Amino acid sequence: MTAGSPASGSLWIRTLVLLLLVVVLVTGAAVAYAQLSEDRSVPAPPTIAEKLVILQAERAELQARADSLARIEMLSSFRAASLLFDALASRYESERELPFDRLPAARREVFARLEAVNAALRAAIDRPGTAGGAAAVAQAASGIPADLEWMASFDFSPVILSYTPTFLAPRRPGSSDAPPPAAPAGDDPVIEIEVLGLRLARDRTLPVLTIGSWRGEALVTPERLKFVVPRSAFPADARHARLASGSLFLRHDSRTVTFQLLFTSIPEKVGSFAFDQKVRSAVPESNTLVSPEILARAPAGEARTVRRCFDPPPGWRFDKSKRRVVIVERLGWIDDIPDETMNSGSVAFVREDRPSQICVAVVAKAATKAARTATIGRFEATLVRDVAVDRVVQSGVRTLDWNESVRVPFESGMVEWKLYVRLFDEIDREFQGSADSAAVPSGFTFLHIAIDGGKSLTLRADTETFR
Repeated sequence: MTAGSPASGSLWIRTLVLLLLVVVLVTGAAVAYAQLSEDRSVPAPPTIAEKLVILQAERAELQARADSLARIEMLSSFRAASLLFDALASRYESERELPFDRLPAARREVFARLEAVNAALRAAIDRPGTAGGAAAVAQAASGIPADLEWMASFDFSPVILSYTPTFLAPRRPGSSDAPPPAAPAGDDPVIEIEVLGLRLARDRTLPVLTIGSWRGEALVTPERLKFVVPRSAFPADARHARLASGSLFLRHDSRTVTFQLLFTSIPEKVGSFAFDQKVRSAVPESNTLVSPEILARAPAGEARTVRRCFDPPPGWRFDKSKRRVVIVERLGWIDDIPDETMNSGSVAFVREDRPSQICVAVVAKAATKAARTATIGRFEATLVRDVAVDRVVQSGVRTLDWNESVRVPFESGMVEWKLYVRLFDEIDREFQGSADSAAVPSGFTFLHIAIDGGKSLTLRADTETFR
């Protein structure tokens, strides 16, 4: 068969087609691989479920890290965030796997509100005692009630708007640190929990609340659920405020919806305090002043008086009960012959120009008409001044109990004071003032610090604040 035969041309064409097919396949595979690599490098957008899981984990971590003061001051924000989260989880139960960014902007803002509350809580808990921390958290959570009402207006899922109580008063104020024994049913106080919301009981199955091992069914009234829970069902602590949570289970559209109810259990002991007073007293200091010598000279047969007044040095005063005059020399002459008996002069204290002074008169006086005289005198006096000496009077550590006023009298001469308060075995605060202080804001709603007429300081920790 020759090279130019039809069979030879057909083989060449088939080979060319095969090569083109291989090129197309390789190119397609390369493009597909590149697209696959690109798809793998761009993560998928988060789903609604992922957003909810992150929000819940963040808040659980913050609740665990909060100290006693945060569990009291920021409880309302924790509760509001919990209610909004549970409402969102119920609303999007059937849409959990949808991409979050497909939600309308107004609904994404509700999630953003929870993120803002978590951020404010984190800032306040990371820097406890910072001024304005609790206020910033409250501000971040201030829009949640409106969010809940907005959701309740168009969604058909259950919504809890509020519930009471907020705080659980101490069960046994002033008790020991030992765990409380199981109280008889008749002696165990009860906590009445009331839940207000919409679409809470649309199923024949009664709502159920569980707290620890306790479980109870609701007393249902229009848009309200009521539970009577023994106080012993809640955790109690002698020294620290604790968060106590209950799980509320509702049946809705053949499924169970869960809400977390959050409370703060107030500790049985408040804490302790110490009161230091700086007391200033005047201690007398004395010194002896010797005056300069004063000379009085009289001609023959005459008398001369020299009067001098002296002021004490600045800050000192004369003790006039401790002074004396001194005649240094009494001289006399008759025809230039010394004879001191010819001088009948004297040195004496005389009336002062001002009460603070000492005045002295030195007199030279001739005993005969022919005698010349000279008298030298001075005085010695005790100088006194008051020196301020400060000392600290300490009260020592004293116990602060609930609903009992503790009065600490001011020491005489107190000029400054410092009050050291330790609450719930972990919160330390320091207050200071002077004898003229009129009011002492404690910064705690339950702790009152008052000054009674400049005579004493009174502290009182009141459980009525938590009712």
